[in-house]
Amino acid sequence: MTAAVATSEDFLQPPSGKEYPPRYRAPSAYAPLHTFQLPKADNRQYQQQYGDLYFLRLAKLKPAVEKVGREAWEGFNIAEEKARKVERVLDVRQGELCWVVGTVYMDLPLKPNILDDVAHDNFAAAPPPRLTYLDPSNPDSIQVMLEDESGRLRLAGSLLRATHLVTGVIIAVLGTENSNGDFEVIDIKVPDLPLQPQRWERASTDKIDQKLNRVESTAKSSKIAFVSGLGMTGSAGDGLTLELLTEYLLGYTGVESEEDTSPTRISRLVIAGNSLGEVETLVRDVDTSNKKKNAPKKYGYDASSYNPSPIIQLDNFLSEILPSIPITLMPGERDPANFSLPQQSIHRAMLPKARMYCSEGQPGSTDVEPGWFDNVTNPWEGYVDGWRLWGCSGQNVDDVLRYLDFSDEDGNITEGEDGETRIRVMEAMLKWRCTVPTAPDTLWCYPFQTHDPFILQACPHIFFVGNQPQFRTMVVESEPTFRLNGADSDMPDVSDDQLNSRVRLVSLPKFHETGELVLVDSETLEVEVVKFQLFTENEGE
Repeated sequence: MTAAVATSEDFLQPPSGKEYPPRYRAPSAYAPLHTFQLPKADNRQYQQQYGDLYFLRLAKLKPAVEKVGREAWEGFNIAEEKARKVERVLDVRQGELCWVVGTVYMDLPLKPNILDDVAHDNFAAAPPPRLTYLDPSNPDSIQVMLEDESGRLRLAGSLLRATHLVTGVIIAVLGTENSNGDFEVIDIKVPDLPLQPQRWERASTDKIDQKLNRVESTAKSSKIAFVSGLGMTGSAGDGLTLELLTEYLLGYTGVESEEDTSPTRISRLVIAGNSLGEVETLVRDVDTSNKKKNAPKKYGYDASSYNPSPIIQLDNFLSEILPSIPITLMPGERDPANFSLPQQSIHRAMLPKARMYCSEGQPGSTDVEPGWFDNVTNPWEGYVDGWRLWGCSGQNVDDVLRYLDFSDEDGNITEGEDGETRIRVMEAMLKWRCTVPTAPDTLWCYPFQTHDPFILQACPHIFFVGNQPQFRTMVVESEPTFRLNGADSDMPDVSDDQLNSRVRLVSLPKFHETGELVLVDSETLEVEVVKFQLFTENEGE
């Protein structure tokens, strides 16, 4: 990774009168998928049971995990006893070697219970996030179960401690039932990565069946820029770093001579949530003699204390760079959007300057060409420069980490999880084929009835998650695929080199803490980081 350094001679100079040749930004081929677009508000239904979502997930992923289990365990035997497959978890018999497929359910002592919240009338707002759902002082309180439409089966064995599992994951387990009625696990298999479309080709599962528009190849490859956690508060404290980011994206930072770092090669900017930071309410001087000061607030909201500065700053930031670069904007948990997943796009009315660059049609419409500025959902997936992308603003990884044990020797919860752990969680999600497995159990989501949008229908080329503590990246490949008896009726007619998927994982840091912008090369998918940092006088010494 190379970095260009601008000297003092590049700034604060009078106009030289020198004419510079025009520079043109690399074109962007962009085709969003509207996988997570919910029906209009008046057509959304919340009377359904959330349990149906798990049955949909099991029905969809069961054939895939059965295939992996069959390939791994067919012919497997212990003491001349051959492992057999059982169809339901309640068909397991004590002492018989078998394997079965089901949904993981974890009963954890600190896991939130919506029934308790309703019983205590705590349903008006989301509960505060917890650092963990585990009780380090009582490790035996953790129960891992496997369930399907017939019932539940409690799992046991040392392998469970070495394998990261969370509620909602579809797995196949090999083992036998012991005298206590628990299933002693010998081995665990997951669905693994789905098939991956070739670059510039749509997946067969896409609802839109049109071809991707290729861009003309240039001497230098373009780059896709990713940033998350801008954390705008509307104060002067976060203005300088954002100004450096703006000037870099617009090409004002004196690095145009460096071809590898030239911002003209950036074809699109993707903002992965939490563009707004901690917003302080306004404190206004009020007349103490005003008798209405103790009047009840309408809908529990005091409009006089609303601080519009952060959203105004975001609108100004977007409108300043939009004439030069196309932007995809995802909401986050701190942004003005619905709290439950999938979060719908930030309403255009809140961005009066930036919305001028939106498409003229309805947001999320599949019949309308996307605009130069596309405010999308969270999660989001689509095609950029021929590659398939899937991204989230970070809630999925944060919630999975609450299922993992990071206690020290004394049983105290620590901040031991780091960027490496989070990138491994992202890898696990891909192999689970479920990117938000803990929804709806511990992560709020819409009660889907006909499909589960969090299941990966096709494998992305770039899988990114925003608002993480550190930048991390790695490449994940699927396990080699073997055809049983030379054929597989569920497998499309593809060549052998298309059977294995290869994904670039990118963990995006919070910009307001790290000042880091991530660039992904559109030809090689190699990743580099551009860091913006302010040096004080003492640091310069």
